[in-house]
Amino acid sequence: MRQRALDYLGKREYSYVELGKKLKPFAEETDDIAGILDDFKARGWLSDARFTEQLVHARQNKFGSARVANELREKGVDDELIASAVAAVKINELEHAREICRKKYKESPKSREDWARQARFLQSRGFGFDIIKKALNTKLEENL
Repeated sequence: MRQRALDYLGKREYSYVELGKKLKPFAEETDDIAGILDDFKARGWLSDARFTEQLVHARQNKFGSARVANELREKGVDDELIASAVAAVKINELEHAREICRKKYKESPKSREDWARQARFLQSRGFGFDIIKKALNTKLEENL
């Protein structure tokens, strides 16, 4: 079990909860998954902070703070780490929303329907309404 956990960690970072779930199907009655994970955590091989940092780095250019926070919650990351991750994503969130919208839609919304379609797209990516409104309205102003 210990070797399997090391193999998983050798490929990418995992949160404590996520690695535990991944190991559970392979555990026998004598295996102590929590003990192994606690040992790895004590040695610095398993870190929720490192996992959070890696996930934020990978996702911040494609998704908004709400989507990143939700994914971290699903992986079992502590609320304090989620709050710091959301703060890091929010720094450049408006620029990322504009860039994502620019890649997907080559031109600004011409009608209310276009605006709504682009807004729904950004919302599905985890951006808040205030960011969506600023991104789409700025895009409109640039084309005038």
